Amino acid sequence: MMLDGMHGSKANGSSTGGGNEDPESSETVKDARVRKPPRHLSVIRHSALDLGTLALISPQERQTGFLPVFRSGSCSEIGPKSHMEDEHICIDNLVEHLRASPSFPSPGAFYGVFDGHGGVDAACFVRNNILKYIIEDGHFPSGVEKAIKSAFIKADYALADSHSLDRTSGTTALTALILGRSLLIANAGDCRAVLGKRGRAIELSRDHKPNCNAERLRIEKLGGSVYDGYLNGQLSVARALGDWHMKGSKGSACPLSAEPELQEAILTEEDEFLVIGCDGLWDVMSSQCAVTITRKELMLHNDPEKCSRELVREALKRNTCDNLTVVVVCFTPDPPPPIEIPRTRVRRSISLEGLHVLKGALDSNI
Repeated sequence: MMLDGMHGSKANGSSTGGGNEDPESSETVKDARVRKPPRHLSVIRHSALDLGTLALISPQERQTGFLPVFRSGSCSEIGPKSHMEDEHICIDNLVEHLRASPSFPSPGAFYGVFDGHGGVDAACFVRNNILKYIIEDGHFPSGVEKAIKSAFIKADYALADSHSLDRTSGTTALTALILGRSLLIANAGDCRAVLGKRGRAIELSRDHKPNCNAERLRIEKLGGSVYDGYLNGQLSVARALGDWHMKGSKGSACPLSAEPELQEAILTEEDEFLVIGCDGLWDVMSSQCAVTITRKELMLHNDPEKCSRELVREALKRNTCDNLTVVVVCFTPDPPPPIEIPRTRVRRSISLEGLHVLKGALDSNI
């Protein structure tokens, strides 16, 4: 199949298509399913998400520790669907993009993928405004996690108040905000973020599916139900922004939540890249497979844009039934180094990818 989608490697911002502006400000931040394969043996254990205050990098750490250099590439493809409802954003240099003062945390970067449904209105609006809502929040930058949660809820409420946007339109949202070495993932929906750590896949988000035990319990506690994997028999995700035809009044408890789950990672020399994508990718590909493909491609050409295109191509070959959007973010200017496996007298009968899966499974049970 010929790849005809939109793709690019962006330093200041990229997205797929236009969108609506925040009704409170004229500024905008620029920038069907197939059976899902088993996820690979719980590569990590999802820890409690009480993150506290995000620690920024001190001048001493900047001088002596690892400091990432951001470069990214993206690819979007309509796939077999009749309409493209995905959106994304890539900002490799926040200080330059925002024309921020020298006191702004640096280096900084911001990425996001937004999987729309019921039209593209919600996905466009959230893509255009979510970063502005984070930066303008009173908790930023000392309480970044509070600022992000507040921004998601503010975007959700803005969709309810807008007279120009379709109230039945909704979107999942996954954002990655990096300040210094601190990577903070926020997710509401079934997009996914996966860290490539010397060839191993480290999942930094949890898919919010209605039939997930934690989400099912929350839904039923709030008076909702899950029927055949759908929230109230209507929606295949348990968290989303918009979809106000399924929600009550603003501020009321609702089975369909816009509150994101957060997970933080402190980047080290072993962290090579981040893959974020909408569920059109993850419906047909495991996290470890995506990391293996990305690492192999980076070792060949060291181009994150080509990596994102290859992941989209592979998902199309595997007959995904959804739109596809993939963003690959590298943390160094150099390609990943070869992984050296100590030679032993015992003949190996397991692949390198299999070793990573096994190691992840053992680590998660420690």
